[in-house]
Amino acid sequence: MQRTGSRQRTGSRQRTGPRPGQRTGSRQRTGPRPGQWLVLRAAGSGLLIATGAIHLDLYLTGYRTIPTIGWLFLLQAIAAFGLALAVGLLGSRLAAAGGALFAVATLGGYLLAIRFALFGFREVRTTSGIVAGVIEVAAFPVLAALAIAPGPQHASGRAGMARLMAGLGDRLPAALAAIGGVSVVCAALLGVGVAGADGPSTPAPTAASTGAAVLRTAQIKGATVLTNSKGLTLYWFAPDTPTKSVCYGACAAYWPPVPGPQRAGPGVTGRLGTIKRSDGTLQATYDGHPLYTYIGDNGPGQATGNNINLNGGLWHEVLASG
Repeated sequence: MQRTGSRQRTGSRQRTGPRPGQRTGSRQRTGPRPGQWLVLRAAGSGLLIATGAIHLDLYLTGYRTIPTIGWLFLLQAIAAFGLALAVGLLGSRLAAAGGALFAVATLGGYLLAIRFALFGFREVRTTSGIVAGVIEVAAFPVLAALAIAPGPQHASGRAGMARLMAGLGDRLPAALAAIGGVSVVCAALLGVGVAGADGPSTPAPTAASTGAAVLRTAQIKGATVLTNSKGLTLYWFAPDTPTKSVCYGACAAYWPPVPGPQRAGPGVTGRLGTIKRSDGTLQATYDGHPLYTYIGDNGPGQATGNNINLNGGLWHEVLASG
């Protein structure tokens, strides 16, 4: 017997939710891919190593004898190498953030030193200084991006860290834009600072432009030393000879030659003379030593260049007794 009242199924209920285990969507990736992450780590570490190597080289080739500045250069080199190790091998975000701050702070110190003075030391424009500045400008955005960008390992890390990095990822475009803006400002400051700094091409003053060409004496730390007419301490360079100066280029920017001829003031009893420099100008000599001032001395009564090893040799204050 056929059942005419049987209920027929005219359709089937459509599943509106995801099947178990099925993903309906995926969060859009906002951070670097694993390969890009490794490139950032390598680049950040390499830039830190480069700036550390420059500071170490400057420290070993003379800056170590400059008061305060010397040990700061050594500290900078140690900090750069340590941060590079933590960034390159461990991928530490904290180290990356520290490296970014280190780059900005080191650049700021350099700009202060070439525009004004830092701990009594006045820097001049040199190739190594410019290269270090460029490296530090490049290191900041790389390390800052490495510190804030979600890495490939954050999803499998601790829940709190995963939530934190997810929140940062939502704000990543704005953060990267801010980093870019700071980088542009740093590059502009470096360009302006270097352009306005004294460099190797700075012409040596002539005797006429420095006023009365008279050598004087002064008491500094119990020693009677020779000074120029403005009271600045005079120095002699160990590699020089009585007839030749070997201080040119960047050296002459740190140690401006004293123009000749000079006259003897009270207490100046040594033998005065002159030599001709490679550019044809005359440089004053005292008892056979070509004379220089030092850019690190900011006024009378200072002898910060005495007994330091810089620009290829030892520098000594000139004693009035010869």
